[in-house]
Amino acid sequence: MTAQNLNLLGARLHEALIERRPLAPLTEQYPHLTVEDAYQIQLAMIQPRLDAGHRVIGKKIGVTSQVVMDMLGVDQPDFGHLLSDMLYSDGAALSCADLIAPKAEGEIAFVLKEDLTGPGVTVADVIRATAYVMPCFEIVDSRIKDWKIRIQDTVADNASAAAFVLGDSTADPRDIDLACVGMTLEKNGEIVATGAGAAALGHPANAVVWLANTLGRLGIGLKKGEVILSGSLAAMVPVQPGDQLRISLGGIGSASVRFV
Repeated sequence: MTAQNLNLLGARLHEALIERRPLAPLTEQYPHLTVEDAYQIQLAMIQPRLDAGHRVIGKKIGVTSQVVMDMLGVDQPDFGHLLSDMLYSDGAALSCADLIAPKAEGEIAFVLKEDLTGPGVTVADVIRATAYVMPCFEIVDSRIKDWKIRIQDTVADNASAAAFVLGDSTADPRDIDLACVGMTLEKNGEIVATGAGAAALGHPANAVVWLANTLGRLGIGLKKGEVILSGSLAAMVPVQPGDQLRISLGGIGSASVRFV
């Protein structure tokens, strides 16, 4: 596809986000769309928000479980950009009117104290470069109608990123085995999902390794202070106005969010 067409699709996705009117799957309209094309569309989608003064403050990693990889027919994760207007504090109220079909995921967030540039990054490098980890809700939303996505659709749509909520506690990743961290996710006081750190590529740091090395091959590094969401530890949970969610991560802490 031409650069003009890729930029046009990015503009359409941004418009869908702003107007909350989802598009038909891009892969239905453009069956030969590649993942590489989709990442160019992603950059075009977020550009209007950067032009408006928002900043990239981190990355999110998606498709970190084998089940989702099999569903999308891929053998590796994907990533999207976290912008400054996506960040919410623990206990925040998010408006469903600002979203299309939101779902929540419980995750472990890494906050970097050093730059991290691949290729060649290892798990030990990730742990060394991490200031601390935090409990996190990622709120995902699809600008593709009815979540009928292939990998190219979600990549183009900034990996379905919408918002993220950081908890009120931190932990040193050198003090805990992140693969064994257990998670419970409660919705309106009932446990609706459980998981463990190992759900994210066997170890959450493996997801950050993949991201650093993937970006490194493109000449891009992860920066000190960036927040990296390492992938969902359980299935996505649909949400609607009135819902209250809480996750607890063993040895790390908790995070909560409500929807209005």
